[in-house]
Amino acid sequence: MRLKQRLERVFMKRTFVLIGVLLGFGCGLHAQAAAPVDVNVCDVVKSPASFDGKMVRIKGTVVAGFDEFVIKDATDPNCGFQVNAIWLSYPQGSKAKSGPAAIVTAQAAHNFAGTLKTPARTPVTLDKSKDFKQFDSLLAQTHQRGMDMCLGCARYEVTATLTGRLDTVADATMKRDASGKIVGLGGYGNMNAYPARLVLASVSDVTPKEIDYSKTDAITKGDAGISAPPSSGGGEFDDPFAVAVRLAGHMGAGPAGDQAKADVGLYPKPKEQNGVNVVFGVGNEAMPDGQGTKDSPDGVLYNCFFNRDHLQGNAIVFALFHIGHHISDMRSPKAADQDSPFIIDENNAWVITSVAAIVSGQKYLTLPGGYLFYNSAWPMDAREDKMEAALKDFLANEALLSH
Repeated sequence: MRLKQRLERVFMKRTFVLIGVLLGFGCGLHAQAAAPVDVNVCDVVKSPASFDGKMVRIKGTVVAGFDEFVIKDATDPNCGFQVNAIWLSYPQGSKAKSGPAAIVTAQAAHNFAGTLKTPARTPVTLDKSKDFKQFDSLLAQTHQRGMDMCLGCARYEVTATLTGRLDTVADATMKRDASGKIVGLGGYGNMNAYPARLVLASVSDVTPKEIDYSKTDAITKGDAGISAPPSSGGGEFDDPFAVAVRLAGHMGAGPAGDQAKADVGLYPKPKEQNGVNVVFGVGNEAMPDGQGTKDSPDGVLYNCFFNRDHLQGNAIVFALFHIGHHISDMRSPKAADQDSPFIIDENNAWVITSVAAIVSGQKYLTLPGGYLFYNSAWPMDAREDKMEAALKDFLANEALLSH
């Protein structure tokens, strides 16, 4: 009897020790998951690879632009790099409203020529708290007062504390072999050009700031915005792809017109599989790291998202030109642009977009943040300089890009 009692005491003692160890181990795991590292945007942009896979907490300002959904540094947005922001994504299945108006991302096709490394990622669950709902609602609002055409113009930017998982690469440029075939896809977000992506888990300390469009509103106030009927010839409910093709046909012969025709020609015809996939929805969720199931002529799938809620009327047509040019730059870059910084790709896409808008008869074209990019009232001899200056300011200050 004494032996039995002694054995029971020993067994219980060992059991409690084991339970204590397991509880301590479990608490350690919980503490690790619940203790994100505090970082700032510029530190991540400077050395992205060192943050890969980490749960972090960032105080930043989120911008939802035309082809942007990014976090900039809340105090000093100019980090001094070619891309001065972190791409923001929600976990898959989040069904949130905010995000870019239009983007294209590259994904390895079934016949991808490169070696694809699919990292193991810790799953992220989005806390759809009251703070998140406010955050999402604010960023989903567009500026619509007094403008005829303001592409991707959000009403607010939002400063907040953002917690989530950082996915990063050391180099976000697309890699090609000696024959020019793509063998490495780069980073995240639009054109896979961002070296870091935050997959959001929670938001707090939400502070909105309404973006000032007063100067451009004053210029365009009460103006219908169209100086002539759109040369596309399409009606209000016309297929935007058909409108874009017809509009490109009205452009004169020359580099810009030829390029615009090539850009809109990249979109697939009905039932055609050419590696370009079009989704009408919000491209705000983290794209999968894995390989696609379909083949593509160059081994890459180009997944395009167009948010119709933010692209009303002819805006969807101009977005097709813009994103089509991005696909051209990724799929068949000119020799001079193969290793160019992302700012060059964005510059070229906006030039094609402006040509489409001007040929369609737009009197004005405004970019996110209130940058008046085109005004038909500008004198012809000053128009090009004014457009270049507006685009330069926009790319540096709003798109957060530099050479």
